Amino acid sequence: MPTISQTYDIKASVEKVWQALTDPKIINDWGGGPATMDEQEGSEFKLWGGSIHGRNTKVIINQKLVQDWYSDDWPEPSVCIIELAPNGDRTTLKLTHENVPSEEQEKIADGWRSFYFGPLQELVEVK
Repeated sequence: MPTISQTYDIKASVEKVWQALTDPKIINDWGGGPATMDEQEGSEFKLWGGSIHGRNTKVIINQKLVQDWYSDDWPEPSVCIIELAPNGDRTTLKLTHENVPSEEQEKIADGWRSFYFGPLQELVEVK
């Protein structure tokens, strides 16, 4: 199964980007809600009211978030790895999304840009 890799240069602190990834109130603000999310390893999450759901499998606060992701009727999870690194007054965000169903790869890659990190970036860069 394919892997999606994307990198974003976000004009905000690592802490602010991390909060936008893990605080359900901020997730709702950038459009990923209604959301259930926290920064606890082993906790379950839901985005877009549960259409995306899974579990936080590894959490290093302000650095790395690894999640098992399910969508609709996927029989097994994909693995989403989000890594943050400070770059001056900016944050470099690296996404690696593994085990993506082949028939959905293009749609999911676009979804990351259009519905997840694009709106997240726009929100944290403005506030």
